[in-house]
Amino acid sequence: MHEVSLCRQVAAAVTRATAGRHVQTVYVTVGELRQVVPEAMAHAWTFVVRGTALDGARLELHHVQAVVTCDDCQHNTRLGRQLGFDCPACGSSRTHVSAGEEFVLTAVDVDGPDDDCTPEQEGTLDGALSPS
Repeated sequence: MHEVSLCRQVAAAVTRATAGRHVQTVYVTVGELRQVVPEAMAHAWTFVVRGTALDGARLELHHVQAVVTCDDCQHNTRLGRQLGFDCPACGSSRTHVSAGEEFVLTAVDVDGPDDDCTPEQEGTLDGALSPS
């Protein structure tokens, strides 16, 4: 179950980035080609953060459908159950996956600075995250 490992990595990144602030919600964008089972991820999150500074924080997953883009005509096609990657618009086999491989920690909702947080630490996050 790789969801536990993914949750551990997300929790570590959020803990570093939030500098002791109380975390309400963690937002992660997950492409459908990442083979993440949402229910397993939610369960793993609860297990991973239990007893940590993130205990009680919600995990919100935003799912991105897999899309194939034709290099010749730029047509976008939702990748379905079929295994073919040929462009349905022009028949070209020159296509690439343009969406659906994401696994991105996109945002974190925090309450505010922790009582132990110094004024210099307040508002300083890893750069990829910002308080709401």
